[in-house]
Amino acid sequence: MNARIPALDSQAVGALVDERWRTSIVPELQRYIAVPAKSPAFDPAWADHGYLDAVLRQAADWVQAQRIPGLQLEILRLQQADGQPRTPVLFFEIPASAGRDGSPAPASGETVLMYGHLDKQPEFNGWRSDLGPWTPKIVDDRLYGRGGADDGYAVYASITAVQALKAQGAAHPRIVGLIETC
Repeated sequence: MNARIPALDSQAVGALVDERWRTSIVPELQRYIAVPAKSPAFDPAWADHGYLDAVLRQAADWVQAQRIPGLQLEILRLQQADGQPRTPVLFFEIPASAGRDGSPAPASGETVLMYGHLDKQPEFNGWRSDLGPWTPKIVDDRLYGRGGADDGYAVYASITAVQALKAQGAAHPRIVGLIETC
């Protein structure tokens, strides 16, 4: 992009992100943590259990509820050559946008990729007696539970970053998101 990018109001961005994190993202992460959506290497019956589908659907519903202008969202379900299902993927696309200040949308062909995953490592041993892998708990402003700090937040953080740009009226390139479950 050759045009000068106007500076964002970092205090306003911080306030928006803090508010969304507190009121929307943390509750979603608590719901996410409660689901034992383990990677297929640790849950060979993942398709039968439906946990990966559940967390992906939960994330997709949250993204749709954010009502980002122009957002297109799709859950992709592919099969392996032998007909077995592959783990589902959430794909979203947001078209490039011009800024409210008249700054043009970035040139076509510029794309930002936002990536994350929603599958989790197994629970393992060693949790404190007052904590558990599938029991979300906030202690001293820290959220504990399996997956909340290992990319489970990525889709929520990505969409919130877009919301911050939109709230500032900032121009941005095309944005695509890929949130996988394996």
